[in-house]
Amino acid sequence: MRVKMLELDNDWSHTRIKLPLTWVSANAAGNMYGGFQANLADPVPAIACVKKFPGYRVATKRLELDFLRVGNSDLILHFDFGDETVASIRKDLAEHGRATPCFEMKYIREDGEICTVIRNTIAIRPRGYVGNHDKQSISR
Repeated sequence: MRVKMLELDNDWSHTRIKLPLTWVSANAAGNMYGGFQANLADPVPAIACVKKFPGYRVATKRLELDFLRVGNSDLILHFDFGDETVASIRKDLAEHGRATPCFEMKYIREDGEICTVIRNTIAIRPRGYVGNHDKQSISR
């Protein structure tokens, strides 16, 4: 994907990653494939949560992309993990033993316009946790 880390705090609280528009990432109209955008956005909040909450099992639960404008240039993924979100997750972990925060990120085009808004819901669970969905086998 040839991504480039532009900004990264040690604890992943502030991250900017460049996703280049190349012949591989461009669709027939010359715009960024949504799958390329999803691939880069998917692990970022989970990695940040692993850094902030070591010892927990962390995974993406839901990933939603809202394509507002075409991705007709290189895109910059903007991810910020504020102190209020950290406090809220810590509270959920202390009270319930698990947390399911939703992070909002965005891709910005070279012209400064928001291209895509991403909502990424993360499941933060204790190691060995087995929830209702984990117990059921999908037989449909």
